[in-house]
Amino acid sequence: MFQSFTGNPTRARQVNLSGRPGTGAVKGPRRPVGVGSPQYTLVNAQQDRLSRQQERDRLIAVQTVQRIWRGRQSRQATRERQRQHWDSLEGNEGALSDESSPRTPTEFTSEAQCMINLALLLQTLDVAVDDDVRRLDWFIQRLLRTAQIDRFTLRAEKWKLPFARLARRSTSVLKTIRLPAATVPNQLSMLILLGSYFGDQITQFATDYYRALARITSDDVAQDSLRSNSETLLISAVQVLLYQTKIHRLHAYASFVTYYLSSPELPSRLESFDNLREGLDHGLLAAAVEHSLSKPTISSLSTKRRLWLLAYLIDFSTPSAPGATSTASTGTTGLRTIPLLLRSLVDEIRKRIDLSTSDEDMMAQPFSDSNGNSRRRSAEPLPSFVQRRLLSLVNKDSLTNLLSIIDSTTDSGSRSDSPGKLSGGSTAGGLADYANSLLQIFPRRSDDIRMWLYLSSTNVKAADGSRVRQPSLQYFWNASKRSKLFRDVRQGPESITRLLKATRQAEAGNSSLKEEQHQDWAMLLLFLELYSFVLKVIDEEEFFAHTSQNSPGLTHVASPSWTRQSSLSLDEVETLTIFLKNLAFALYWNVPSSADASSNYKANPYYGSVGGPKRPEMIDDGGTTSIERLSGLSVDRIKGIVTGILRMIYEREYVSLRANAMASDKFDMTGFTAAVVAEEQSRHSVQQAEDEDEAGPEDDMDLDESVTTATAGTQHTHRVRAVEAMQRQQRTISRQKYLEAVTPRLEIMQNMPFFIRFATRVQIFREFVMLDQRRRRGQHVDPEAWRLSMLHDLALQHGPDGASRAQAIHSKHHAEIKRDSVFDDAYKQFYPLGDGIKEPIQITFIDKFDTVEAGIDGGGVTKEFLTSVTNEAFSAVNSLSLFAENDQHLLYPNPSAVDARKSLLRQAGVIEGSAEWNEQIRDLLRRYEFLGRVIGKCLYEGILVDVAFAGFFLLKWALTGGLGSAPKESNYRANLNDLKDLDEGLYQGLLQLKNYAGDVEDFSLNFTITDTIDDSVVGPSGHRPSNLATTTRELRPGGANIPVTNENRLVYISYVARHRLQVQPHLQTSAFLRGLGQVIEPSWLSMFNQTELQTLVGGASSEINVDDLRRHTIYTGLYSIGDDGQEHTTVQLFWGVMKSLTDEDRRKVLKFVTSTPRAPLLGFGQLNPMFSIRDAGNDQARLPSTSTCLNLLKLPRYEKEEELREKLLYAVNSGAGFDLS
Repeated sequence: MFQSFTGNPTRARQVNLSGRPGTGAVKGPRRPVGVGSPQYTLVNAQQDRLSRQQERDRLIAVQTVQRIWRGRQSRQATRERQRQHWDSLEGNEGALSDESSPRTPTEFTSEAQCMINLALLLQTLDVAVDDDVRRLDWFIQRLLRTAQIDRFTLRAEKWKLPFARLARRSTSVLKTIRLPAATVPNQLSMLILLGSYFGDQITQFATDYYRALARITSDDVAQDSLRSNSETLLISAVQVLLYQTKIHRLHAYASFVTYYLSSPELPSRLESFDNLREGLDHGLLAAAVEHSLSKPTISSLSTKRRLWLLAYLIDFSTPSAPGATSTASTGTTGLRTIPLLLRSLVDEIRKRIDLSTSDEDMMAQPFSDSNGNSRRRSAEPLPSFVQRRLLSLVNKDSLTNLLSIIDSTTDSGSRSDSPGKLSGGSTAGGLADYANSLLQIFPRRSDDIRMWLYLSSTNVKAADGSRVRQPSLQYFWNASKRSKLFRDVRQGPESITRLLKATRQAEAGNSSLKEEQHQDWAMLLLFLELYSFVLKVIDEEEFFAHTSQNSPGLTHVASPSWTRQSSLSLDEVETLTIFLKNLAFALYWNVPSSADASSNYKANPYYGSVGGPKRPEMIDDGGTTSIERLSGLSVDRIKGIVTGILRMIYEREYVSLRANAMASDKFDMTGFTAAVVAEEQSRHSVQQAEDEDEAGPEDDMDLDESVTTATAGTQHTHRVRAVEAMQRQQRTISRQKYLEAVTPRLEIMQNMPFFIRFATRVQIFREFVMLDQRRRRGQHVDPEAWRLSMLHDLALQHGPDGASRAQAIHSKHHAEIKRDSVFDDAYKQFYPLGDGIKEPIQITFIDKFDTVEAGIDGGGVTKEFLTSVTNEAFSAVNSLSLFAENDQHLLYPNPSAVDARKSLLRQAGVIEGSAEWNEQIRDLLRRYEFLGRVIGKCLYEGILVDVAFAGFFLLKWALTGGLGSAPKESNYRANLNDLKDLDEGLYQGLLQLKNYAGDVEDFSLNFTITDTIDDSVVGPSGHRPSNLATTTRELRPGGANIPVTNENRLVYISYVARHRLQVQPHLQTSAFLRGLGQVIEPSWLSMFNQTELQTLVGGASSEINVDDLRRHTIYTGLYSIGDDGQEHTTVQLFWGVMKSLTDEDRRKVLKFVTSTPRAPLLGFGQLNPMFSIRDAGNDQARLPSTSTCLNLLKLPRYEKEEELREKLLYAVNSGAGFDLS
């Protein structure tokens, strides 16, 4: 039934009016069209009509072609008659005379003669005809001779249009490849003449004009012709429009910059290249560069031409005479133009520039671009002229002079639209953009650049109208505070979301607003770079001493130290902290990472369901791209810088920061722990997929080199492997982006842990461990349950040798340990386990008589084993010498351990670099790695050990994790304050050097350092004989020839700190952290600072809470609590004694029982095993004893409190222990 809108069920009639079968609404079977049928007649008529139309079109086309051809012939004939007429006027022998007997051109006798000849020439001139070019050259010679004798004026208004046409045709001739070299000097002279008369008219085609001059400059034949005459003609032709133009002068400069000044190799082609800069209007030059950069002209130039343009602009902005100083004009020009080009060439310059001619391998080594991506350096170095000009930027005078050039007539960092300032921006923003580009291009010189900027200053206007000196750090701090970016971010993270949306709109629209926002970012990032440099060399006294709020950093005389003048007051630190906290929170919470590939994952829908309110609106990739374009840095690097400074301030234990840093106003903490654990589950799932992906084959071969010698088959293999590697990389980027999208709480926990309270983070840490235990042990967290499950599941499985897999796994996790060689036995038997040490282990102790000690390892023996290993390995006097201790008895990896092992190998005659040599060094590092696993195992199992590590060493634990932060920006940064924990004497000496008022060159220091190597061995009595050796190392390449001066002493101090804290113990520390990371995820450790990590390892240092210990104590034997619920009398006496003891004695008792004097982080309920008390008989003369492996106190049934107190303290202070009586 086919109903229509009328309701009539009758099928509508199908009518076909096309004349072709089967085109109706309902097609039927095709039938042949019979001759004579209506369809046949209609088809023939259509074909006839089409044929007639095609014939008409052919006739019209033929007529058009004939008309065009006849017109062309007519024009050629007319032009030929005009040429003949022009030749007759010129005597028919002038322009076309034989070169063997040329005639000398004469001047025009009248204006009419000149005008007629010029009109005929312009009508007939064809740049592709050689005779026409010679006619043009002849006319130009006569015109120049006429102008020379000044027979009649050529400046009249009537000559303006004809001469402009003549100049345009001349530029067309100069651009041709077939140009006779002999005509070049005459045409340049004519262009100079006409440009001086009618510059504005010629400027209208300045683009073609400078293209023609660029072609002449690059032509070798034309260059030879110019050198035989005068090269100054070309320079004058280039400059004439720049000097004589009045109306379109900016257009002339823009064309000059884009089409001539970007030509390669100008210095080698122009012997008088230095004359090119003479008389240039630097303000117009800067405006032209800015104008051209806002258009697609310069952006479309090749990288090569932009590099040369940058080099020329650098050359123009530097003094031409040796010893001269930059003027305000040239300095401001460089400040306006150079950053704009540097910004677009950062990656290209970084991979091609060679900072050290002696470092031949540098160009072959990989580098990281501005986004942190690893790339291989190009084999082609920069041209020598370009490289010299770029290297000249890294110069103390050029950087410090820029601040002195800036003329801030009102406030420091205030915006200005006056001439000579940056259009649409601020002088502070321009200088910051310039400095940020240098820091990215020259990472090896970054410390020098920061130091030069930090030591520079500017004169600003004070409140009383006087001019005062202000340090650069204060200058950029004040400029940043005044920026709209700072004000918006300080209001809160929500305002950043609105700011980023506005940024994307501005990026597509107002270019001046875009540039202003870019300079806001530039000022902020440069300030943060300088402040991070200051935090490395500032001591606690200077950090907390500066409290003045009245014009900080402004001084008429340099009475306090420069560091003191530059530092921020505590109020300013708090303001900065609020700003950084809001910015960091928004970057981790609202802005995704900068990934090139789009994510293939979908975010889990648990946002908002757990952990409080839903996540705020997340900015898409457009917002991320806007941040990177405006700031010049990747979002990851900005995260790293911001996070790094927040951590450095937090490490100062600044109380106000702790108060401001809590994130209770950002999170509903109800269910927050569950939400973070869920995010950790998502992270682990993605990480596991990534690990499986990375397990595939990798191509480490250089494809470019391998393809040349490969066969067709291997070429295909290389291409397939390259495609697979690229796909793996894209999947990794997608997973990384996905992780940051679905784990915002985890990102904040790991990169800014101070946002969350410590107790909450400890609880989350234990949840992470529990989650990992369930995942690895198949939900069987209890050791015995895991062993039974393993035996059940693997009972029928056997290995290649026929042995039971269950038995093999059990044997790997069981070890027999001798009491007199605990560490060595543990190392030999458990090192091969790797991260398998996370699983439950079983220990059987062997006493000194080689007798197996009786006992069942229910967890207590494992605890005793771990504490015994740490006690032996971290002892200050042992044969291992793996760790050293400072004056406060805090431990850190022995910095000279590797050097000492090498010294011993040399003494033993082992050849350096041999297999035995390398194996000995690896064995030492494997021991550090194993120790890291042991400490990780203690953290994993919640076992406290009485080991205190140095703060700077614990900081390295805390800064090894983080998912989205740039690792090179947010990891551990050595600073002067950390040296206090390593070497108090060195710390005090560097402080005196930093604050020394005289000339530090009197100390005769250079950039070298002397390391002390102790290769002595501990004797049987524990005595270590003195066997010290020294070696001198350079702190930087060529450091032995670089003296320490007042200007570079801060860099020297930072280099010394970096060597002592990072470089010297690098191998040992890396090995330890590698082992620690195999048991405890580094991202988990990044949730804590150094003090909190020490608490995790050894327990809380707070006062012992006896009531909490009593609530979580287990009683066995006669002390078991009966049905009445009452404690035994002796137990009551014990708790009475504990309450009466001092906290120091309580700690002694706790260490006596548990082997550690500190309580667990979350109270004694977390102690593993639980604190226990068991009766030890009724002998009143017996001393209390313990089993530290079980945290068990064996307490005789004393009847008097005084007796119990006396016996307990005697046992504690005398070192009584296991089964002592």
